[in-house]
Amino acid sequence: MWVSGVSNYPLPCSSNFLRRFNGGREVGALGFRADTLETYRANEVESEAAKKKKVVIVGSGWPGLGAAHHLSKQGFDVTLLQATSCSGSLVTGQKNAAAPSSEIGIPGFRCPYHNIFCLIDELGIQPFTKWTKSAQYSPEGVEVETPIFQDLPRLPTPLGALFYPLFPHLPSVDRLTSVPLLSAVIDFDNTDVAWRKYDMMTARELFKQLGCSERLYRNALNPLLLVGLFAPGEQCSSAATLGMLSYFFAHQQDFDVVYCRGVVGEKIFKPWMESIKMNGCRFLENRKVTDFLLDGTTGNILEVVCGNEKFLADSVVLALGISDLQQIIMNSSVLQMREEFLNVLNLRAIDVVTVRLWLDRKVKIPKASNTCSGFNDSMGWAFFDLTLLHDEYKDEPGTVIEADFYHANQFLPLKDEVIVGKVKSYLARCINEFEVAAVVDQVVVRFPKSVTHFFPGSYKYMLRGSTGFSNLFMAGDWIITRHGSWSQEKAYVTGLEAANRVIDYLGEGKFARIIAVEEDEPHVQALRSLGRNINDLRTQSQSTILTFIFFEEKSVSSVHIQ
Repeated sequence: MWVSGVSNYPLPCSSNFLRRFNGGREVGALGFRADTLETYRANEVESEAAKKKKVVIVGSGWPGLGAAHHLSKQGFDVTLLQATSCSGSLVTGQKNAAAPSSEIGIPGFRCPYHNIFCLIDELGIQPFTKWTKSAQYSPEGVEVETPIFQDLPRLPTPLGALFYPLFPHLPSVDRLTSVPLLSAVIDFDNTDVAWRKYDMMTARELFKQLGCSERLYRNALNPLLLVGLFAPGEQCSSAATLGMLSYFFAHQQDFDVVYCRGVVGEKIFKPWMESIKMNGCRFLENRKVTDFLLDGTTGNILEVVCGNEKFLADSVVLALGISDLQQIIMNSSVLQMREEFLNVLNLRAIDVVTVRLWLDRKVKIPKASNTCSGFNDSMGWAFFDLTLLHDEYKDEPGTVIEADFYHANQFLPLKDEVIVGKVKSYLARCINEFEVAAVVDQVVVRFPKSVTHFFPGSYKYMLRGSTGFSNLFMAGDWIITRHGSWSQEKAYVTGLEAANRVIDYLGEGKFARIIAVEEDEPHVQALRSLGRNINDLRTQSQSTILTFIFFEEKSVSSVHIQ
């Protein structure tokens, strides 16, 4: 017999074969109809796909893409759900200005981001500028100029970060009052004990306790917090402060930074997503998670619910910011069953406002990257010369400036023209040439509750990578991790950690390789070891004293009884 639809291709005519070939569909007097060879192969592929374990990832930032990247390479059936469309993640304006959600927060990529740089090499792209010098401004002018630290002779931590930057208005005596801060940085070893010890104290209280001068705090430490943790020192956890300082100042070169030569979403995420898609991952846009369905037998997540749609899942990764996760928790009866998720509702996020200005002339800006403080008591900001940093603006006749404002709740209700007027006046106080430049175009983008607020006491409400649901895992820059990284690198690493937890749970695939944070310098390791020994001796002494008091009281009680 010849099978219709396959030219000159003899095939055996058994009912079992035809049933397999045609998916068991009965038609006509002969009982079965044979379809084309392509249909047969498609059915085979569909059958193989059905055997794959299904992983649903919610969130398409650094952590979500990190998890999807590795899990799709391991052959899992990966579906990534995005609450918005890909194009919707780029906020465009009259000049095609873009402010992707991936760039909200600290925009630079620092020297110790080894895992991200390894990913960039794997993708075969070159999205970054060269190492970039920066400056810090106040209304009085330049407060700090930072060099490229790796170009200078290496000094032991923290001497390079203390002596190489130029502080025009900060006397050496004030700079030296930062030295006692090293004792807290050494004591903070990123363990659960260290986080709980320091988390209830504000950064401002810590600096006062350690004897940091008021001028040092005002000119250097608080400005760093305003653009690093996005809030003033009296609103920042000292544990988060020490975590950031321990990472960015662990070695002299760690503060060196490169920037993306354009929008991160275009330069990095777009080619990355194409690579992930080639591995079989499905990206579904405009899917807002509303709840989950549980397996009545195991108590695990069985399906992810997006309105009227449901997605089967053998494992789930939630790779979301605090605000997005809180919205899901408020709607999800399943997540509300767990105290750990209800605790997340106690966490907070910070408002960010991004302003992009096109000026009618070239303005000479000494450094392409600049942070600012002192213009508003509770708000920090940074401005960047995009004509130097972004490829698309290098031929602009004028200057293109981006200014990012953190803890910007005071800006949110203002009209665009009012915000632009304030930004223009702030810039003019930093560099005089801005005063005579005219704004020819502008884009103002508001990001309410978009970056994590590490407030005092927040640690106890944060989630760990594993949850009370054995097949539900977490990723994000606010998740508790012992890796020690920060910002984009931390977000990406937690995505890889979530992928490894999925692999461990499902019992398939190879674990992702995660590059550890560089070891502390020998003198720091020695001091930290000494600190632990002193703490151990102190604990043992306290235990001995308590034991002695207990037996003394017991002995006295026995005498009274007799």
